[in-house]
Amino acid sequence: MANTKSALKRAEIAERNRLRNKAYKSAVKTLMKKYFTAVNVYAANPNSELEKEVQVRLSEAFSKIDKAVKRGVLHPNNGARKKSRLATKLKPLTAPSAE
Repeated sequence: MANTKSALKRAEIAERNRLRNKAYKSAVKTLMKKYFTAVNVYAANPNSELEKEVQVRLSEAFSKIDKAVKRGVLHPNNGARKKSRLATKLKPLTAPSAE
């Protein structure tokens, strides 16, 4: 338990920041799952409408990851790794076959 007024305030601030960070991390995970689901649906039945849906999901996930990195919730390398995994999942499906 905090012994001084300043220590008590720091504990309150830390708790507030922890909850905000938790919300960002949860949102990033949710958007990534939605993106991976959209990619799997698109892989099963490729068409332009599903491709647009995948691009929208990718954009949302990238945006939330970038905001989390900007606010210090995620380390820059962690954000870059997450974005790389998202892009890697889609690349083989959209790249023209080299035959």
